[in-house]
Amino acid sequence: MQAQIQNTVEDIHQSLKNWKTIISQYQQANTWRAIGQLFSSFGPFLALWVAMYFSVGYSIWLTLLLGMVNAFFLVRIFIIQHDCGHYSFFSKRKVNDAMGFVCSFFSSIPYTYWARVHSFHHGHTGQLEHRDIGDIDFLTVEEFRKLNGWGRFKYRVFRNPFVLFILLPMIYLGVVLRVPRINFPGWSPIHRKMHLNNLLILAAYVGLGFLVGWKAFLIVQGSIIFFFGIIAFWFFYVQHQHDHTYMQWSKNWDYLTAAIKGATFYKLPRIMHFLTGNIGYHHIHHLSSRIPNYNLRRCAKENPVLQRHVTKITFLQSLPLMFNKLWDEEKQRMISFREFYRNEQRKMAA
Repeated sequence: MQAQIQNTVEDIHQSLKNWKTIISQYQQANTWRAIGQLFSSFGPFLALWVAMYFSVGYSIWLTLLLGMVNAFFLVRIFIIQHDCGHYSFFSKRKVNDAMGFVCSFFSSIPYTYWARVHSFHHGHTGQLEHRDIGDIDFLTVEEFRKLNGWGRFKYRVFRNPFVLFILLPMIYLGVVLRVPRINFPGWSPIHRKMHLNNLLILAAYVGLGFLVGWKAFLIVQGSIIFFFGIIAFWFFYVQHQHDHTYMQWSKNWDYLTAAIKGATFYKLPRIMHFLTGNIGYHHIHHLSSRIPNYNLRRCAKENPVLQRHVTKITFLQSLPLMFNKLWDEEKQRMISFREFYRNEQRKMAA
């Protein structure tokens, strides 16, 4: 298996030996395209927010339906915040920081802290030592095998689709992002910014609650954030925990292979790429986080070589991925609990 992995790494390096030259022209921020994306993101979001506010007294179901739609525009706004954290959306660092901070009031995600954690994820994606930072945690087959009954039960509950894609996003947005869980040396200023950002978000939400009424505000903003969390977690999950993703311990880890094999091309309808800020071109984003989202599609279209080794999945093909539970180091792929226990029975029988 290690020989097969090495062959894959060599093939990718041979095909993409000029990858830095290829992507360099797409790393340039375009101010006018960025401004256009601001209008096409914040404009519909605010219009739908107002429509949701007036629909509350008419039909809660209509409000929730509009909330599902508006959640995608919040995803689009969050991708702007995400790009600002990579300093790719605008050409000037201070403008990125200012815009990212503004976006945080819509997404409810503290700007600087999340950006730094996400940056760590980019530098270590696919490294088994760091899978719990900026990623949805998982266990290897060997780690799961060593757990006692209670440990296995807790992990099975954690990896249950309802918990993973419904409850966990709410816990993450409501609790995890309010307390600095990640603490690297020199991160005290980042923690202070996080606390300040959270306090200002809270103040803005309290102000809106009093302005438009708490019932309307909680239904409108709450439903948008709820659906936003589900969408965000699902996208992140399928783009990194697909069947034949790339996971290695640091000593064997390779950056280029981690970007190409460890991330997917989520092949969605054009409108979905628009609503999700082209984040479906995730392998290209991991090749270079300095490519703004509005350049990702063009980069992929003009350079087919970047698509040669990537895992392409459609929405229907992505649905079975929710049953991926464990990383099998021997087979180098994600497996289900059913497959794990079937393999265990075979070993016992042998």
